[in-house]
Amino acid sequence: MDSLNPENPPIPSAPAEHQRKVWKFWGTALWGLFIFAAMFVGQIAVVAYFVLGQSGEIDIAATIHAAGRGLTISLSVIAGLPAVLAATWLAVRFTRTPFAEYLALRRASWKNFLIGIVGLAVLVAGWDLMSRALGREIAPGFMIDVFKSAREDGVVWLLVLAFCVAAPISEEVLARGFLYRGWSETFLGVPGAILLSSLVWTIVHLQYDLYFIGEVFCIGLWFGYVRHRSQSIWVTIVIHGLNNFAAVVQTFVLAS
Repeated sequence: MDSLNPENPPIPSAPAEHQRKVWKFWGTALWGLFIFAAMFVGQIAVVAYFVLGQSGEIDIAATIHAAGRGLTISLSVIAGLPAVLAATWLAVRFTRTPFAEYLALRRASWKNFLIGIVGLAVLVAGWDLMSRALGREIAPGFMIDVFKSAREDGVVWLLVLAFCVAAPISEEVLARGFLYRGWSETFLGVPGAILLSSLVWTIVHLQYDLYFIGEVFCIGLWFGYVRHRSQSIWVTIVIHGLNNFAAVVQTFVLAS
């Protein structure tokens, strides 16, 4: 047998970690586009269900009304979560790296949670103060309309679940999880990965005007820094959820 012949010693198998890899720049970009497309399809499917299921003639006004209802938006955001997780799992599977390890789904210290929360509070407070100084609204007008619609339909709880749980998980898995991990190990390095993943995350929020888009981008940079510091996206998921919850409470006050 070759295994017993000193002239033909057995070839040792490579350690498991040597078989793992990370998608580099273009691989991360293309798979990221695939994950985003999956999220979009999951969300638009819900919108299409409500639009096509309404009685009467389907026109532009009726479509906008159905798509803008609090129930429709809540369910569409929630539907995007399993689509993102499934698409991300598929992308990570080809790397032979454990899903949790690839996305940095690991425990973090309370200190990192505290730093993330305090920094976010200061950042958001600064933007709110600037909004008041410029005579601008401190919450997007369409969010108030969505909240009022959800309250009329009795699904405020569903809106909170969608915005404070489903959306943070979906967006953090894509931006600070998958995109940051791949791009940070390329020529971009950590600063470039934070910048580019924040830009992509901002594009997901193009429903806002330029002022709020600027705020979203700055928040994304902070989330990226916290992701780098803590080496865990659980931290960014939590502070993202808290940020959205504060926005929901603020919208509730304004809508009342």
